[in-house]
Amino acid sequence: MGVVVIDGSTVRDFVNDEAAFAKSVDEQFGVLDLNNDGVLSRSELRTAFESMRLIETHFGIDVATPPDQLAKLYDSIFDKFDGDRSGAVDRREFRDEMRKIMLAIADGLGSFPIRMVLEDDPNSLLQKAADLEASKT
Repeated sequence: MGVVVIDGSTVRDFVNDEAAFAKSVDEQFGVLDLNNDGVLSRSELRTAFESMRLIETHFGIDVATPPDQLAKLYDSIFDKFDGDRSGAVDRREFRDEMRKIMLAIADGLGSFPIRMVLEDDPNSLLQKAADLEASKT
């Protein structure tokens, strides 16, 4: 784990750096594409979100979510990513949705720097945003 100081402009600058952002998101896409077919299936995207445990936890305390409710939630996330309704998420769709998510995070962070503890994850987009910011100084 590492501590970074980050604010909305750090994240926004990362997203606006087309080359750095595309490279980072494409790397993440490659990790999630378990069968290397160039698209993310419903199960691959679900596996990714399950591994992050963003939905099943609430401030460090496990919350039991009924399986049918979780299935609906994961399906709605997949549908949001699958913009062309092809039944698979291609690299462009993934990049577009990740851009929206990162910009929403930037808006939520605002302009006041905060300290954030990030797990050691080479695919963490927030870590990559902080690293890009640090490389500018």
